[in-house]
Amino acid sequence: MRQTHDCRFGHHATYLAAKIDRLDLLEKLFGSVYIPQGVFDELTSNSAYSDEAARIGSCHFIQVKQTDRNSVSQFQDRTGLDLSESEAIVLTNELHAELTLIDERNARSIAKQLGLTIMSTVGILGLSVRKGFLTTDDIRHYIKIFKENNRHIDELLFKNLLESV
Repeated sequence: MRQTHDCRFGHHATYLAAKIDRLDLLEKLFGSVYIPQGVFDELTSNSAYSDEAARIGSCHFIQVKQTDRNSVSQFQDRTGLDLSESEAIVLTNELHAELTLIDERNARSIAKQLGLTIMSTVGILGLSVRKGFLTTDDIRHYIKIFKENNRHIDELLFKNLLESV
């Protein structure tokens, strides 16, 4: 049975899947993916992300959802997280989603404290290898693309990923 999950854009998970043109992995792994409206607006208003925005916008399994602005604002005030991470966590709670995709370290820590199940870009790649959707050579290629596009993910995480798959 497919699960419904919340995915946030920010600077990592959905963006990186779009950057490597592998948004299909999100559908294969999770079925429906929800992105907060503010996150989608951030993506589509920045011309630097126009290709990624077009890819994300054309995916039938990615749905943009409105979050309660007051809840997001209060959450930001309490946690100090930025808008995209705050929206993702608030939306996860609003939808009672089983999983949220977050890369930013502080947001991951707060999400864990709240009892949320989280996954990072590295986790998505690892799960994709274990499910047979990617090879370790694919991972190496994608790591190169991430680095070329100044997407910063800890080298140790990539090293551990390659050793674990």
